[in-house]
Amino acid sequence: MHITEQLKKPLKEVNYLNVENTDRYRPILRLFYLKYERMKYWLYQEDVYEELKKDSYFAGYTLEQCQQDLTTLTEWGNLLTIQDSKNVKTLEEFKNRRYQYQLSEYAVEIERMVIHLENLFVEGASLEPTLLERIKEELAELPKMQGASVNKTYGWWQNLENDFMRLNQNYQDYMRTLNSARAEELMRTQAFLVFKDHLIEYLRTFVKALQQNVALIESYLKNVMAGQINEILEKVVEYEMNIPRIEVQIDEEAIRARMQGRWTSIEEWFVSRGNKEAEAVRVLDATNEIIRKITRYATRLSEMSNMGANRREEYFKVAQMFGKCQDVNEAHRLAACVFGIETTLHFRGDMRRDTDSMYSSIYDEEPYVVNLVPRVRNYREKAKRSGMIDRTEEQERIRKEMLEKLERERILLNSYIKDDRLDFADLPIIEPQIRDTFLMWLSKALEREDETAKTEDGRTYHLEGDRRKTCVVECTDGSFVMPAFTICFQD
Repeated sequence: MHITEQLKKPLKEVNYLNVENTDRYRPILRLFYLKYERMKYWLYQEDVYEELKKDSYFAGYTLEQCQQDLTTLTEWGNLLTIQDSKNVKTLEEFKNRRYQYQLSEYAVEIERMVIHLENLFVEGASLEPTLLERIKEELAELPKMQGASVNKTYGWWQNLENDFMRLNQNYQDYMRTLNSARAEELMRTQAFLVFKDHLIEYLRTFVKALQQNVALIESYLKNVMAGQINEILEKVVEYEMNIPRIEVQIDEEAIRARMQGRWTSIEEWFVSRGNKEAEAVRVLDATNEIIRKITRYATRLSEMSNMGANRREEYFKVAQMFGKCQDVNEAHRLAACVFGIETTLHFRGDMRRDTDSMYSSIYDEEPYVVNLVPRVRNYREKAKRSGMIDRTEEQERIRKEMLEKLERERILLNSYIKDDRLDFADLPIIEPQIRDTFLMWLSKALEREDETAKTEDGRTYHLEGDRRKTCVVECTDGSFVMPAFTICFQD
């Protein structure tokens, strides 16, 4: 797929379908379209206003609003304008610029599409076996088109192209309705049995026509030489190029590629190439599958209907048996045999048994106790109440242990300080914990402008040393290079 600039640009012409004032824009364009079909192409603002005022919905509609709506539709490209200067008698009338409005080409096609969508569920799709017959006859005339005139060849091509597009589109639309969720729902109802035979016959008629014509069409297409179809398509392109068009730029290569693409689609629809099946084969399989599905649903509905009839006979027999009971107790015993126990409780869980014997009775085994809790979200077990515990001795013990630990760490750190100086270049091999403490002191001092800080025990220190010199600090887990700082402690 080639993404062109035309494909990427937004279509302002469809803005009127879903904006704030759509209830005014759509009636205006529908009015222009209806006049367009009657070959009345140009309308004045007053004509539009008078037509809209005939409807009660536009009772409060003003001429100024009409002018604004027409201007907006013109800006979006839905309407084309031309200044009417025929009946101008004064300079003031010319300055007021009385315009005539006409639908643009985009607006015409958009309105056609909208009308088609509005009538989509009314018209519906259908299968037309006659289209296969016509395509077969038109392809049989293909060799005669080599010597025919350009006009005749173009007419033949238009008939073939239109019939093929109608066949393909109608089949796809019809199959979509049969495979929809709504159709599946209807096929499960008893009302479906009324018209299922007619639907199956309709589909089988199409399958029969498909089987009869596809083989002949495939043989026609296989006998067509590449030179023949190229010559015919060139005539079609020549006719298209000779059609005079106003304000439309004609691209000969685009027309030729479009014609060639449509011929390729016709070939792929009817002719199988290598491992690639023709579309007609898939259409045949899909239609047969629809017929099988309809038959399955109909069979299931019939079985359900017969099942209901059998159940009625069974219920009638049971009712007669209950009618012959002598008293209520006998009726209860009969009900227990026919319907079973009325309220049966079943317990399910991970029960632990003392034996795996299937002949062991529940009276022979120990009872299994299950604690039941409410099935509510906010349920919580009640907390057990207890008195306050005196933890003074434990807290004192922990405090002494922490103080002893801190004292040991302080003595160890002070062992590396010589004459109130900690020189990183003269440090021996140290533990990672000692290194982290020294680096923490260093970073705290570097964060201050005066490079002065305090240790955890309150000793003040500052940094000295030439930062351009480096030293290697050896640790038990490795070594690293750093500036040769010296931490000097104050009294």
